Amino acid sequence: MAIITVICSGMMGSAITFPAAHNGHTIRLVGSPLDNSIIEHGKKTGEHLTLSLYRKNNDTNGIDAPFVMPGSVSFHYIEEMEDCIKDADLIICGVSSFGMDWFCENVISKLPEKTPLLSISKGMIDDGENKGHLISYPEYMQRFTDKNLRIYAVGGPCTSYELAVQDPTEVVFCGPDMKTLRWLKQLFETDYYHISLSTDVHGVECAVALKNAYALGVALAIGLSYKKEGKALEHYNSQAGLFMQASREMYLLLDAFDSTAERNIFVGLGDLYVTVFGGRNRKLGALLGQGYTYNESMERLPGITMEGIVISNRTAKAVEQLASIGKIDIKDFPLLRHIKELLQDEATVNIPWKEFETEYES
Repeated sequence: MAIITVICSGMMGSAITFPAAHNGHTIRLVGSPLDNSIIEHGKKTGEHLTLSLYRKNNDTNGIDAPFVMPGSVSFHYIEEMEDCIKDADLIICGVSSFGMDWFCENVISKLPEKTPLLSISKGMIDDGENKGHLISYPEYMQRFTDKNLRIYAVGGPCTSYELAVQDPTEVVFCGPDMKTLRWLKQLFETDYYHISLSTDVHGVECAVALKNAYALGVALAIGLSYKKEGKALEHYNSQAGLFMQASREMYLLLDAFDSTAERNIFVGLGDLYVTVFGGRNRKLGALLGQGYTYNESMERLPGITMEGIVISNRTAKAVEQLASIGKIDIKDFPLLRHIKELLQDEATVNIPWKEFETEYES
């Protein structure tokens, strides 16, 4: 059996311990400097504070009970991190986009070269060298060390709470070599956690990062429905129209970011679907659709990590840069441009439906 150390005890970092514990492995859950309350509560009760809160506020079955972690999971403060990684067989990076620089600057240098690192963080960042080019987080992490770290990542349609309650899902593990990927698959695969493998790290990770931006965009239709009906009633034509446009723009962006769009778009679209229906970016998109400005919406979502904000802003900037050098036509991205207006300019929702229309001749 393996020893797995997870660094950051947020919802997904904690949820991925469930299939590993199911398979009999030992898991050390290390909180980031912002996770002390989660770790303290876990040490005392064995329960996960934020998963319990999510269950109370969101479970449609009306469950209001503490969320108990598997017995093979132990809780550790950040000060215990170095002891927790010494003899670990695998280390997992569980930070959000907002914690990525902290992880790179404070953790990467302490990791043993021989131990694989598995990232569950989804996002992209400007590579700082090529205008308008975004790179994945595993590629970014590698820049913070001279060691030959083997960095792998998880992508695909999977929300943390539903993984923790063992709802079946399909994900993709990606990384530099297939042998280690197959070993990782053995550690985690269960009858509810199904894993495909890919050595195309850049392509997989770019695809699943984009879904956070576009899930926010599709969810605008949810808020517009609520506003129109005066209650929580959804219409699906408008959601589907936005989903189709989001799919089109994601495909073009994968191509622009030198990813293999034909292969990886499906991973991104699966992730887009689950995020529209069950992700945190849905909440922000729905509030914007109801007529709230970005700042007003964020006041109604205290304490919720919104990955979509980061990736939307980074992608919009990259698109403008790529358009300026003639690599893409900015007119092909009307939904992304409107998302940028909502997030950066305090605009109100006015979906550019006419700009989505196309003509094709075979």
